[in-house]
Amino acid sequence: MGQVLKCISPIDGSVFAEREVLTQAAAQAVADKARAAQAAWAARPLEDRIALVMAGVAAVGAMNDEVVPELAHMMGRPVRYGGEFGGFDERASHMAQIAADALADIEVGEDATFKRYIRRIPHGVVFVVAPWNYPYMTAINTVAPALIAGNAVMLKHATQTLLVGERMARAFHAAGVPEDVFQNVFLDHDTTSALIAARAFDFVNFTGSVGGGRAMEQAAAGTFTPVSTELGGKDPGYVMEDADLDSAVDTLIDGAMFNSGQCCCGIERIYVHDSLYDAFVEKAVKIVSGYKLGNPLEAETTLGPMANVRFAQEVRAQIDEAIAAGAVAQIDRFAEDDGGAYLTPQILTDVTHEMRVMRDESFGPVVGIMKVSGDDEAIALMNDSEFGLTASLWTADVERAQAVGDRIETGTVFMNRADYLDPGLCWTGCKNTGRGGGLSVIGYHNLTRPKSYHLKKVTS
Repeated sequence: MGQVLKCISPIDGSVFAEREVLTQAAAQAVADKARAAQAAWAARPLEDRIALVMAGVAAVGAMNDEVVPELAHMMGRPVRYGGEFGGFDERASHMAQIAADALADIEVGEDATFKRYIRRIPHGVVFVVAPWNYPYMTAINTVAPALIAGNAVMLKHATQTLLVGERMARAFHAAGVPEDVFQNVFLDHDTTSALIAARAFDFVNFTGSVGGGRAMEQAAAGTFTPVSTELGGKDPGYVMEDADLDSAVDTLIDGAMFNSGQCCCGIERIYVHDSLYDAFVEKAVKIVSGYKLGNPLEAETTLGPMANVRFAQEVRAQIDEAIAAGAVAQIDRFAEDDGGAYLTPQILTDVTHEMRVMRDESFGPVVGIMKVSGDDEAIALMNDSEFGLTASLWTADVERAQAVGDRIETGTVFMNRADYLDPGLCWTGCKNTGRGGGLSVIGYHNLTRPKSYHLKKVTS
Protein backbone atom coordinates (compact mmCIF):
# COMPACT_ATOMS: atom_id res chain seq x y z
CA MET A 1 0.00 0.00 0.00
CA GLY A 2 1.19 3.51 -0.81
CA GLN A 3 0.80 6.67 1.24
CA VAL A 4 -2.53 6.95 3.06
CA LEU A 5 -4.29 10.21 3.85
CA LYS A 6 -6.08 10.18 7.20
CA CYS A 7 -8.84 12.49 8.38
CA ILE A 8 -8.49 12.79 12.16
CA SER A 9 -11.81 13.83 13.69
CA PRO A 10 -11.48 16.79 16.06
CA ILE A 11 -14.38 15.44 18.11
CA ASP A 12 -12.33 12.69 19.73
CA GLY A 13 -9.05 12.33 17.83
CA SER A 14 -10.11 9.13 16.08
CA VAL A 15 -9.45 8.33 12.41
CA PHE A 16 -12.72 9.16 10.68
CA ALA A 17 -11.71 8.38 7.09
CA GLU A 18 -8.65 7.36 5.13
CA ARG A 19 -7.80 7.09 1.45
CA GLU A 20 -4.73 5.92 -0.46
CA VAL A 21 -3.11 8.52 -2.69
CA LEU A 22 -2.63 7.96 -6.39
CA THR A 23 0.80 7.26 -7.77
CA GLN A 24 2.15 9.87 -10.16
CA ALA A 25 1.47 7.56 -13.12
CA ALA A 26 -2.11 6.91 -12.01
CA ALA A 27 -2.68 10.60 -11.39
CA GLN A 28 -1.33 11.47 -14.83
CA ALA A 29 -3.71 8.91 -16.32
CA VAL A 30 -6.63 10.66 -14.61
CA ALA A 31 -5.49 13.99 -16.05
CA ASP A 32 -5.17 12.39 -19.49
CA LYS A 33 -8.75 11.12 -19.26
CA ALA A 34 -9.92 14.60 -18.34
CA ARG A 35 -8.13 16.11 -21.30
CA ALA A 36 -9.55 13.51 -23.69
CA ALA A 37 -13.10 14.15 -22.46
CA GLN A 38 -12.97 17.94 -22.35
CA ALA A 39 -13.49 18.75 -26.02
CA ALA A 40 -16.74 16.79 -26.27
CA TRP A 41 -17.97 18.41 -23.05
CA ALA A 42 -17.16 21.90 -24.37
CA ALA A 43 -18.95 21.08 -27.62
CA ARG A 44 -22.24 20.52 -25.80
CA PRO A 45 -24.66 23.44 -25.85
CA LEU A 46 -24.18 25.81 -22.96
CA GLU A 47 -27.71 25.25 -21.72
CA ASP A 48 -27.03 21.50 -21.49
CA ARG A 49 -23.89 22.02 -19.43
CA ILE A 50 -25.75 24.40 -17.12
CA ALA A 51 -28.60 21.93 -16.64
CA LEU A 52 -26.24 19.06 -15.80
CA VAL A 53 -24.19 21.15 -13.37
CA MET A 54 -27.29 22.39 -11.58
CA ALA A 55 -28.63 18.85 -11.40
CA GLY A 56 -25.36 17.90 -9.73
CA VAL A 57 -25.79 20.76 -7.27
CA ALA A 58 -29.30 19.53 -6.45
CA ALA A 59 -27.96 16.00 -5.96
CA VAL A 60 -25.49 17.33 -3.39
CA GLY A 61 -28.40 19.05 -1.64
CA ALA A 62 -30.27 15.76 -1.49
CA MET A 63 -27.37 14.36 0.56
CA ASN A 64 -27.54 17.13 3.16
CA ASP A 65 -28.86 14.96 6.00
CA GLU A 66 -25.73 12.84 5.62
CA VAL A 67 -23.40 15.74 4.86
CA VAL A 68 -24.09 17.79 8.01
CA PRO A 69 -22.99 15.20 10.62
CA GLU A 70 -20.19 14.09 8.33
CA LEU A 71 -18.80 17.64 8.32
CA ALA A 72 -19.08 17.76 12.11
CA HIS A 73 -17.01 14.60 12.34
CA MET A 74 -14.41 15.83 9.86
CA MET A 75 -13.88 19.47 10.81
CA GLY A 76 -15.98 20.19 13.89
CA ARG A 77 -18.74 22.55 12.77
CA PRO A 78 -21.86 22.12 14.96
CA VAL A 79 -24.78 20.34 13.31
CA ARG A 80 -27.14 23.09 14.50
CA TYR A 81 -25.93 25.28 11.61
CA GLY A 82 -27.19 22.87 8.97
CA GLY A 83 -24.23 22.58 6.61
CA GLU A 84 -23.35 24.63 3.56
CA PHE A 85 -25.97 23.87 0.96
CA GLY A 86 -27.58 27.33 1.07
CA GLY A 87 -24.38 29.07 0.01
CA PHE A 88 -23.38 26.18 -2.25
CA ASP A 89 -26.62 26.49 -4.19
CA GLU A 90 -26.62 30.32 -4.17
CA ARG A 91 -23.18 30.53 -5.72
CA ALA A 92 -23.76 27.85 -8.36
CA SER A 93 -27.17 29.28 -9.25
CA HIS A 94 -25.81 32.77 -9.74
CA MET A 95 -23.02 31.55 -11.98
CA ALA A 96 -25.54 29.53 -14.00
CA GLN A 97 -27.78 32.58 -14.38
CA ILE A 98 -25.03 34.86 -15.69
CA ALA A 99 -23.25 32.28 -17.85
CA ALA A 100 -24.82 33.17 -21.19
CA ASP A 101 -23.97 36.84 -20.89
CA ALA A 102 -20.57 36.30 -19.27
CA LEU A 103 -19.47 33.82 -21.94
CA ALA A 104 -21.07 35.56 -24.91
CA ASP A 105 -18.93 36.68 -27.83
CA ILE A 106 -17.73 40.27 -27.65
CA GLU A 107 -18.84 41.76 -30.94
CA VAL A 108 -16.27 44.22 -32.24
CA GLY A 109 -17.84 44.99 -35.57
CA GLU A 110 -19.07 43.65 -38.89
CA ASP A 111 -19.36 45.31 -42.27
CA ALA A 112 -19.28 44.20 -45.88
CA THR A 113 -15.59 43.35 -45.62
CA PHE A 114 -14.86 42.07 -42.11
CA LYS A 115 -16.44 40.23 -39.19
CA ARG A 116 -14.59 40.67 -35.88
CA TYR A 117 -15.31 39.30 -32.44
CA ILE A 118 -13.69 37.88 -29.30
CA ARG A 119 -14.78 34.49 -28.02
CA ARG A 120 -14.28 33.02 -24.52
CA ILE A 121 -12.58 29.62 -24.83
CA PRO A 122 -12.30 27.14 -21.93
CA HIS A 123 -8.75 26.58 -20.72
CA GLY A 124 -9.08 22.78 -20.91
CA VAL A 125 -8.36 20.94 -17.66
CA VAL A 126 -8.89 22.95 -14.47
CA PHE A 127 -7.31 21.72 -11.24
CA VAL A 128 -9.12 22.81 -8.06
CA VAL A 129 -7.40 22.44 -4.68
CA ALA A 130 -10.05 23.16 -2.07
CA PRO A 131 -9.71 23.86 1.69
CA TRP A 132 -11.37 22.19 4.65
CA ASN A 133 -13.01 25.13 6.44
CA TYR A 134 -15.99 25.49 4.05
CA PRO A 135 -15.26 22.51 1.85
CA TYR A 136 -18.42 22.53 -0.27
CA MET A 137 -18.81 26.27 -0.78
CA THR A 138 -15.16 26.96 -1.57
CA ALA A 139 -15.06 24.09 -4.06
CA ILE A 140 -18.22 25.08 -5.91
CA ASN A 141 -16.88 28.61 -6.43
CA THR A 142 -14.66 27.18 -9.15
CA VAL A 143 -16.13 23.77 -9.97
CA ALA A 144 -19.51 25.09 -11.17
CA PRO A 145 -18.31 27.92 -13.44
CA ALA A 146 -15.37 25.87 -14.73
CA LEU A 147 -17.68 23.07 -15.86
CA ILE A 148 -20.28 25.46 -17.21
CA ALA A 149 -17.59 27.24 -19.24
CA GLY A 150 -16.65 23.92 -20.87
CA ASN A 151 -13.61 22.86 -18.86
CA ALA A 152 -12.94 19.44 -17.41
CA VAL A 153 -12.26 19.59 -13.66
CA MET A 154 -10.04 17.63 -11.31
CA LEU A 155 -10.79 18.28 -7.64
CA LYS A 156 -8.34 17.64 -4.81
CA HIS A 157 -9.71 18.25 -1.34
CA ALA A 158 -7.94 18.85 1.93
CA THR A 159 -7.18 15.77 4.03
CA GLN A 160 -9.25 17.20 6.89
CA THR A 161 -12.38 16.96 4.70
CA LEU A 162 -11.37 13.86 2.80
CA LEU A 163 -14.87 12.73 1.83
CA VAL A 164 -16.21 15.96 0.33
CA GLY A 165 -14.74 15.55 -3.15
CA GLU A 166 -16.03 12.00 -3.35
CA ARG A 167 -19.55 13.14 -2.48
CA MET A 168 -19.46 15.95 -5.02
CA ALA A 169 -18.19 13.70 -7.79
CA ARG A 170 -20.74 11.00 -6.98
CA ALA A 171 -23.58 13.53 -7.04
CA PHE A 172 -22.49 15.16 -10.30
CA HIS A 173 -21.97 11.81 -12.02
CA ALA A 174 -25.42 10.63 -10.91
CA ALA A 175 -26.86 13.82 -12.41
CA GLY A 176 -25.26 13.08 -15.77
CA VAL A 177 -21.94 14.93 -15.78
CA PRO A 178 -19.51 12.50 -17.47
CA GLU A 179 -17.16 10.79 -15.03
CA ASP A 180 -14.00 11.85 -16.89
CA VAL A 181 -15.16 15.46 -17.05
CA PHE A 182 -15.33 15.86 -13.26
CA GLN A 183 -12.96 13.71 -11.24
CA ASN A 184 -12.04 13.68 -7.57
CA VAL A 185 -8.45 12.72 -6.77
CA PHE A 186 -6.36 11.94 -3.69
CA LEU A 187 -2.83 13.26 -4.14
CA ASP A 188 0.21 13.95 -2.01
CA HIS A 189 2.13 17.21 -2.32
CA ASP A 190 4.94 15.80 -4.46
CA THR A 191 2.59 14.29 -7.03
CA THR A 192 0.55 17.50 -7.13
CA SER A 193 3.65 19.56 -7.84
CA ALA A 194 4.89 17.08 -10.44
CA LEU A 195 1.59 17.18 -12.33
CA ILE A 196 1.57 20.98 -12.37
CA ALA A 197 5.19 21.07 -13.54
CA ALA A 198 4.36 18.55 -16.29
CA ARG A 199 1.54 20.80 -17.59
CA ALA A 200 -1.12 18.26 -16.76
CA PHE A 201 -3.45 21.21 -16.11
CA ASP A 202 -4.32 24.36 -18.01
CA PHE A 203 -5.46 26.36 -14.96
CA VAL A 204 -4.86 25.86 -11.24
CA ASN A 205 -7.11 27.25 -8.50
CA PHE A 206 -5.73 26.94 -4.98
CA THR A 207 -7.27 28.00 -1.67
CA GLY A 208 -5.09 27.49 1.38
CA SER A 209 -1.99 28.71 3.14
CA VAL A 210 0.57 31.19 1.88
CA GLY A 211 3.15 28.41 1.90
CA GLY A 212 0.86 26.20 -0.16
CA GLY A 213 0.29 29.00 -2.65
CA ARG A 214 4.02 29.53 -3.04
CA ALA A 215 4.46 25.80 -3.70
CA MET A 216 1.80 25.94 -6.42
CA GLU A 217 3.44 28.92 -8.12
CA GLN A 218 6.89 27.34 -7.85
CA ALA A 219 5.62 24.14 -9.42
CA ALA A 220 4.08 26.12 -12.27
CA ALA A 221 7.17 28.28 -12.85
CA GLY A 222 8.11 28.27 -16.51
CA THR A 223 5.01 26.38 -17.61
CA PHE A 224 2.92 29.55 -18.07
CA THR A 225 0.01 27.72 -16.45
CA PRO A 226 -2.23 30.32 -14.77
CA VAL A 227 -2.38 29.89 -10.98
CA SER A 228 -5.20 31.58 -9.04
CA THR A 229 -4.73 31.74 -5.27
CA GLU A 230 -6.69 32.68 -2.17
CA LEU A 231 -4.32 32.44 0.74
CA GLY A 232 -4.06 33.95 4.21
CA GLY A 233 -6.15 36.70 5.74
CA LYS A 234 -6.23 39.02 8.73
CA ASP A 235 -9.47 40.82 8.00
CA PRO A 236 -10.23 44.00 9.96
CA GLY A 237 -13.44 45.60 11.14
CA TYR A 238 -13.66 49.34 11.76
CA VAL A 239 -16.50 50.77 13.88
CA MET A 240 -16.95 54.50 13.33
CA GLU A 241 -18.55 56.86 15.82
CA ASP A 242 -21.90 56.94 13.96
CA ALA A 243 -22.23 53.13 13.69
CA ASP A 244 -25.22 51.12 14.85
CA LEU A 245 -23.39 49.70 17.84
CA ASP A 246 -25.57 46.66 18.53
CA SER A 247 -25.52 45.58 14.91
CA ALA A 248 -21.77 46.13 14.68
CA VAL A 249 -21.05 44.06 17.78
CA ASP A 250 -23.38 41.22 16.78
CA THR A 251 -22.03 40.95 13.23
CA LEU A 252 -18.33 41.47 13.89
CA ILE A 253 -18.17 39.07 16.83
CA ASP A 254 -20.11 36.46 14.89
CA GLY A 255 -17.70 37.05 12.01
CA ALA A 256 -14.79 36.47 14.38
CA MET A 257 -16.12 33.39 16.16
CA PHE A 258 -18.42 31.48 13.78
CA ASN A 259 -17.03 28.12 12.65
CA SER A 260 -14.57 28.44 15.57
CA GLY A 261 -13.03 31.40 13.76
CA GLN A 262 -12.06 29.22 10.80
CA CYS A 263 -13.41 31.44 8.03
CA CYS A 264 -11.42 32.76 5.08
CA CYS A 265 -12.93 36.21 5.53
CA GLY A 266 -13.50 35.97 9.26
CA ILE A 267 -12.86 39.06 11.37
CA GLU A 268 -9.48 38.80 13.12
CA ARG A 269 -8.96 42.36 14.39
CA ILE A 270 -11.39 45.14 15.29
CA TYR A 271 -10.77 48.88 15.54
CA VAL A 272 -13.41 50.90 17.40
CA HIS A 273 -13.76 54.68 17.67
CA ASP A 274 -12.86 55.71 21.21
CA SER A 275 -16.38 57.05 21.85
CA LEU A 276 -17.85 53.54 21.41
CA TYR A 277 -14.93 51.39 22.52
CA ASP A 278 -15.95 50.57 26.11
CA ALA A 279 -19.55 49.79 25.17
CA PHE A 280 -18.42 47.65 22.22
CA VAL A 281 -16.08 45.57 24.38
CA GLU A 282 -18.72 45.09 27.09
CA LYS A 283 -21.31 43.86 24.59
CA ALA A 284 -18.79 41.64 22.81
CA VAL A 285 -17.72 39.95 26.03
CA LYS A 286 -21.33 39.25 26.93
CA ILE A 287 -21.96 37.56 23.58
CA VAL A 288 -18.88 35.36 23.64
CA SER A 289 -19.36 34.41 27.30
CA GLY A 290 -22.72 32.94 26.29
CA TYR A 291 -21.33 30.48 23.77
CA LYS A 292 -21.64 26.74 24.38
CA LEU A 293 -18.38 24.95 23.53
CA GLY A 294 -18.78 21.24 23.02
CA ASN A 295 -19.39 18.22 20.83
CA PRO A 296 -20.59 19.49 17.44
CA LEU A 297 -23.01 16.57 17.12
CA GLU A 298 -25.05 17.90 20.05
CA ALA A 299 -27.83 20.36 19.22
CA GLU A 300 -27.04 22.78 22.06
CA THR A 301 -23.42 23.28 20.97
CA THR A 302 -22.81 26.69 19.40
CA LEU A 303 -19.01 26.44 19.14
CA GLY A 304 -17.32 23.20 18.16
CA PRO A 305 -13.68 22.14 18.36
CA MET A 306 -11.13 23.54 15.97
CA ALA A 307 -10.55 21.22 13.05
CA ASN A 308 -7.18 20.01 14.28
CA VAL A 309 -5.28 20.13 17.57
CA ARG A 310 -2.35 21.69 15.71
CA PHE A 311 -4.51 24.63 14.65
CA ALA A 312 -5.75 25.17 18.20
CA GLN A 313 -2.21 25.13 19.58
CA GLU A 314 -1.19 27.91 17.20
CA VAL A 315 -4.09 30.06 18.41
CA ARG A 316 -3.20 29.32 22.04
CA ALA A 317 0.39 30.33 21.34
CA GLN A 318 -0.69 33.65 19.84
CA ILE A 319 -2.98 34.34 22.81
CA ASP A 320 -0.34 33.41 25.40
CA GLU A 321 2.31 35.54 23.71
CA ALA A 322 -0.06 38.53 23.57
CA ILE A 323 -0.96 38.21 27.26
CA ALA A 324 2.71 37.97 28.17
CA ALA A 325 3.28 41.21 26.23
CA GLY A 326 0.49 43.06 28.07
CA ALA A 327 -2.78 42.13 26.38
CA VAL A 328 -5.81 41.50 28.59
CA ALA A 329 -7.91 38.34 28.11
CA GLN A 330 -11.58 39.22 28.53
CA ILE A 331 -12.98 35.67 28.57
CA ASP A 332 -12.40 33.22 31.40
CA ARG A 333 -11.37 29.72 30.36
CA PHE A 334 -14.36 27.54 29.52
CA ALA A 335 -14.75 24.29 31.45
CA GLU A 336 -14.89 22.39 28.16
CA ASP A 337 -11.45 23.68 27.04
CA ASP A 338 -9.39 20.46 27.04
CA GLY A 339 -6.07 21.94 25.98
CA GLY A 340 -6.55 20.23 22.62
CA ALA A 341 -8.98 20.97 19.80
CA TYR A 342 -11.64 22.36 22.17
CA LEU A 343 -10.53 25.96 22.69
CA THR A 344 -12.03 28.81 24.74
CA PRO A 345 -13.08 31.69 22.43
CA GLN A 346 -11.12 34.78 23.37
CA ILE A 347 -11.37 38.56 23.14
CA LEU A 348 -8.12 40.45 23.74
CA THR A 349 -7.83 44.13 24.63
CA ASP A 350 -4.75 46.29 25.15
CA VAL A 351 -3.31 44.69 22.05
CA THR A 352 -0.76 46.25 19.70
CA HIS A 353 0.54 45.45 16.26
CA GLU A 354 3.76 44.25 17.86
CA MET A 355 1.84 41.12 18.86
CA ARG A 356 1.49 38.16 16.47
CA VAL A 357 -2.21 37.89 17.27
CA MET A 358 -2.68 41.21 15.45
CA ARG A 359 -0.32 40.38 12.57
CA ASP A 360 -0.27 36.65 11.79
CA GLU A 361 -3.32 34.79 10.58
CA SER A 362 -4.99 33.20 13.62
CA PHE A 363 -7.79 31.28 11.88
CA GLY A 364 -9.36 30.52 15.23
CA PRO A 365 -11.80 31.92 17.82
CA VAL A 366 -9.77 34.94 18.95
CA VAL A 367 -10.03 38.62 18.12
CA GLY A 368 -8.09 41.65 19.27
CA ILE A 369 -9.92 44.95 19.77
CA MET A 370 -8.14 48.32 19.61
CA LYS A 371 -9.32 51.87 20.26
CA VAL A 372 -8.82 54.43 17.45
CA SER A 373 -9.30 58.18 17.21
CA GLY A 374 -10.64 58.36 13.66
CA ASP A 375 -10.35 57.34 10.03
CA ASP A 376 -6.68 58.08 9.45
CA GLU A 377 -5.52 55.98 12.39
CA ALA A 378 -7.93 53.16 11.52
CA ILE A 379 -6.85 53.08 7.88
CA ALA A 380 -3.17 52.99 8.83
CA LEU A 381 -3.81 50.06 11.18
CA MET A 382 -6.01 48.17 8.71
CA ASN A 383 -3.29 48.51 6.05
CA ASP A 384 -0.57 47.42 8.48
CA SER A 385 -0.87 43.81 7.36
CA GLU A 386 0.70 41.47 4.84
CA PHE A 387 -2.79 40.30 3.87
CA GLY A 388 -5.75 41.86 2.07
CA LEU A 389 -8.98 39.89 1.62
CA THR A 390 -11.89 41.87 3.12
CA ALA A 391 -12.48 44.84 5.41
CA SER A 392 -15.73 45.61 7.26
CA LEU A 393 -16.69 49.26 7.80
CA TRP A 394 -19.45 50.34 10.17
CA THR A 395 -21.04 53.74 9.59
CA ALA A 396 -24.32 55.35 8.55
CA ASP A 397 -22.50 57.34 5.83
CA VAL A 398 -22.17 55.52 2.50
CA GLU A 399 -19.89 58.18 0.99
CA ARG A 400 -17.58 58.02 3.98
CA ALA A 401 -17.41 54.23 3.70
CA GLN A 402 -16.57 54.54 0.02
CA ALA A 403 -13.83 57.10 0.74
CA VAL A 404 -12.33 54.97 3.51
CA GLY A 405 -12.67 51.87 1.38
CA ASP A 406 -10.74 53.49 -1.44
CA ARG A 407 -7.78 53.85 0.90
CA ILE A 408 -7.77 50.29 2.26
CA GLU A 409 -5.57 47.62 0.69
CA THR A 410 -8.14 44.85 0.38
CA GLY A 411 -10.05 42.71 -2.08
CA THR A 412 -13.56 43.47 -0.79
CA VAL A 413 -14.99 46.38 1.19
CA PHE A 414 -18.06 45.64 3.31
CA MET A 415 -20.25 48.29 4.87
CA ASN A 416 -22.45 47.24 7.80
CA ARG A 417 -21.88 43.55 7.15
CA ALA A 418 -19.00 41.07 7.26
CA ASP A 419 -17.95 37.52 6.50
CA TYR A 420 -20.14 37.00 3.44
CA LEU A 421 -19.34 36.07 -0.12
CA ASP A 422 -21.62 37.71 -2.71
CA PRO A 423 -21.42 35.65 -5.92
CA GLY A 424 -22.26 38.73 -7.97
CA LEU A 425 -19.00 40.31 -6.90
CA CYS A 426 -15.47 39.22 -7.68
CA TRP A 427 -13.91 37.25 -4.82
CA THR A 428 -10.34 38.44 -4.80
CA GLY A 429 -7.49 39.60 -2.62
CA CYS A 430 -4.20 41.43 -2.66
CA LYS A 431 -0.74 41.24 -1.09
CA ASN A 432 -0.08 37.83 0.53
CA THR A 433 -3.75 36.90 0.25
CA GLY A 434 -2.96 36.02 -3.35
CA ARG A 435 -4.12 36.94 -6.80
CA GLY A 436 -6.89 36.09 -9.21
CA GLY A 437 -10.64 36.35 -8.86
CA GLY A 438 -13.53 33.93 -8.56
CA LEU A 439 -17.30 34.17 -9.07
CA SER A 440 -19.04 37.06 -10.89
CA VAL A 441 -18.43 37.67 -14.58
CA ILE A 442 -14.73 38.02 -13.76
CA GLY A 443 -14.71 34.43 -12.53
CA TYR A 444 -15.77 33.30 -15.99
CA HIS A 445 -13.13 35.48 -17.61
CA ASN A 446 -10.46 33.85 -15.45
CA LEU A 447 -11.69 30.32 -16.25
CA THR A 448 -11.52 30.95 -19.99
CA ARG A 449 -9.10 32.57 -22.40
CA PRO A 450 -9.91 35.19 -25.03
CA LYS A 451 -9.67 34.13 -28.66
CA SER A 452 -9.96 36.78 -31.35
CA TYR A 453 -11.59 36.28 -34.75
CA HIS A 454 -10.71 38.60 -37.63
CA LEU A 455 -12.58 37.28 -40.65
CA LYS A 456 -12.14 38.88 -44.04
CA LYS A 457 -15.04 38.19 -46.38
CA VAL A 458 -14.55 37.20 -49.99
CA THR A 459 -16.16 39.84 -52.15
CA SER A 460 -16.66 39.63 -55.89
